[in-house]
Order: sequence, then C-alpha cells, then structure tokens
Amino acid sequence: MLLTIDVGNTQTVLGLYEDGASRSSAEAGLVDHWRIGTDHERTSDEHAVLVRSLLRQSGHGLESAVTGVAICAGVPRVLASLRQMIDRYVDFEAVVIEPGVKTGMPILYDNPREVGADRIANAVGAYDLYGGPTVVVDFGTGNNFDVISENGEFLGGAIAPGIEVSLDALFGRAAALGSVELVEPPSVIGKSTVASLQSGAVYGFAAQVDGMVERFRAELGGCTVVATGGLVDVIAPVSSTIQHVEPFLTLHGLRLVHELNR
Repeated sequence: MLLTIDVGNTQTVLGLYEDGASRSSAEAGLVDHWRIGTDHERTSDEHAVLVRSLLRQSGHGLESAVTGVAICAGVPRVLASLRQMIDRYVDFEAVVIEPGVKTGMPILYDNPREVGADRIANAVGAYDLYGGPTVVVDFGTGNNFDVISENGEFLGGAIAPGIEVSLDALFGRAAALGSVELVEPPSVIGKSTVASLQSGAVYGFAAQVDGMVERFRAELGGCTVVATGGLVDVIAPVSSTIQHVEPFLTLHGLRLVHELNR
C-alpha cells in the first residue's frame, strides 16, 4: 500500500491507498485517511509511533503493509524527521516532491524551486482529474491559488493569508472581539458581533475567491475551479465560482508523482 503524507504548517494529512487501485478519482483506492496537527518538535520515533497507531486503526502495519511513501512538506524540520523515520523503519526510500523529482508538469515560475510542494501536488492532481486551464484554491494556513494551463503547465498563481490566520490576527489586535465558531451566519448582514464576524469571514473569503477567479478567467479566457483544504466545506457552499470540491486532491497528486518516480 502507498502512504501519502501532506505536511502543512498547521495540519498534516495522511492517506493510505491500495496498490494498483484505479485513479479515476482522488478517493478511488483510498483505504483510510487522517488529519493531525503538525508538530515541529516531533521526533522520527514519535512519528513512527503515531503512524503505526493510525495504520492499526485500519488493520494495517507500517512495516508489513506499506510498500511506498510519497511526501510533500512545507516544513523542512518535519520533513527531515519523516525521512529519518522511513530510513529506520522501512526498507525503501520515500518519494518527496522536491527539485529533481519527476512530476510530469512543467513549472513556468521565474524560479521553480520556490513553488511549494503542496502546490505542485495540487496542480498535478487537478490536471489529471479535470484537465486545463484550471485554478486550484487551497484553503490552508494561506489561501493558495494555483493556475494550470490548457497544456498542463504550472503557470503560477497567488497567495493570500488564510482564514484562521486572518481571524487570529484580528482577535489578537481587537480587545473587544472574541473568537467565534467558523460557520455560515443566518444572513450576510450580521445582527450581533458573532454573526458579523462570521459574515466577514465566510462571505468575505468567498468574495475573495470569486474575485480572484474572475481575474484569472479574464487572463485565461475561462477555467475550471477546484477547491481543497481543511476549510473548503465552509467556503465552497457560498462561493459562486467553485465548481468542484476535492478534499483529497493533494494526496491524489502525491499518488501520481509516486507512480512517476517509483
């Protein structure tokens, strides 16, 4: 089985795929998946204990069931810990999205090394599922917009502060405001401080997405819009431009890159 690991600044998502499973969708062949907090201090042995525990929930073992690992990581320290875990506990090398690894996608960035590994995985997965031109919106620590051309090239995109980061900054600087549950309020016009905060967060970020997508469409002449990330279920229902929601898009991209490099 293939273990895919997407290490973000705030959360890490793991997925376990069956060997040889159909890749007709991001969920095809996905046996199980987990979302955990990213801990920069976690050691390789602690990672092994955690991964073993998660796999055991699905009736599998790290050494006995996992035949391949694919990783994308935006946190170098955690990536180093995961490499050490794999070196010690399994007898194969992980496929890590980094310079020198085949992705099947030309990166038309001024400096391709600057592109985050998760952005590449998302772009590879989205183009496989929907072709191009396509815009991927990833709701994470930052809101990433990744643009793929009709010919399957990574063109670039945009990066904005993420929803939770923005709210944390607001709560930290406004003494009269407290944290709120991030859900859609009863109406756009908030009738209380809580509802007003929820409206600004949910509808405000949906408006950001819709506005950015329209600008991308003006340059591309049309595009498919795919959304992913931890908060996608909050924003996608109130967005007018998001067409497809793919919670496991990054894992699917990792699976495709692993196939190219194994």
